[in-house]
Amino acid sequence: MNGIVIKSTGSWYAVRGETGQTIRCRIKGKFRTAGIKTTNPVAVGDEVELERTADDEGVITRIKERKNYIIRKSTNLSKETHIIAANVDQALFVATVRHPETSTVFMDRFLASAEAYGIPAVIVFNKIDLLDDEDLVLMRALAAIYHQAGYTCLPVSAATGEGIEAVAATLAGKVSVLAGLSGTGKSTLINRMEPGLLLKTAAISTAHDTGKHTTTFAEMFPLSAGGFIVDTPGIRAFGLVEVKKEELSRYFPEIFRASQRCRFYNCTHIHEPGCAVIKAVEEGTISESRYASYASIFDEDEAKYRK
Repeated sequence: MNGIVIKSTGSWYAVRGETGQTIRCRIKGKFRTAGIKTTNPVAVGDEVELERTADDEGVITRIKERKNYIIRKSTNLSKETHIIAANVDQALFVATVRHPETSTVFMDRFLASAEAYGIPAVIVFNKIDLLDDEDLVLMRALAAIYHQAGYTCLPVSAATGEGIEAVAATLAGKVSVLAGLSGTGKSTLINRMEPGLLLKTAAISTAHDTGKHTTTFAEMFPLSAGGFIVDTPGIRAFGLVEVKKEELSRYFPEIFRASQRCRFYNCTHIHEPGCAVIKAVEEGTISESRYASYASIFDEDEAKYRK
């Protein structure tokens, strides 16, 4: 029979069957998909074939070809990568200006990865109820930078409900993956839209202003307005995978647009004369923070990153 993986713990998987029933499954043998070595060969969102077993559980025998997936470098050094979710229509990156602070470098790495795998991304600025006037100015400046790059930015407060309607409308009828640092309020955001789910949440550390991992495993939930949302554990680091340096500029939309005017067709936008990207940064039409993220990824030392 066929099904969709709706939860992955690493050792067993919850699969939604064709009639809507949930089947507890394990995998048959060792899976390797598309030549990618991952910590999780089967990911939430995977369409699979399975066989029922005598104990009313199941065994996943085949993973169907993925439409897409979003992937990052794993913190487990014995493996190379970790698939966050597969077969999604869009990614929502939940960021917070404060409590905790989401760095633009972290945000840009996620967005570049989504671009690399053909997944449209939306930025949700959560916890706006905690921001003072100075913080609000910063959030609006950040939203302007990413709007200029081509991203939709939604200010929201999962605590008070402000802006929730816009997020719900963005999710309706689509399969969406929610990602971000621990403590940015991903599960609280889902609870606000779907109160019946009662997802576990926790306050962030007041000493270090960091979040706690309340979501341990990725899990997919149905939405009352149609579609599904994948809640994921908080990510502390995000390394890009399978991105070639000569293709990197394609994954920064505003840099790619400006690159069409560069003097050299193979311009790296780092040091070449006649570079339209560098000129745009100097003129302020490309933000310095976005360009700095591009340059840091371009020059990244693999061994240093791993360390």
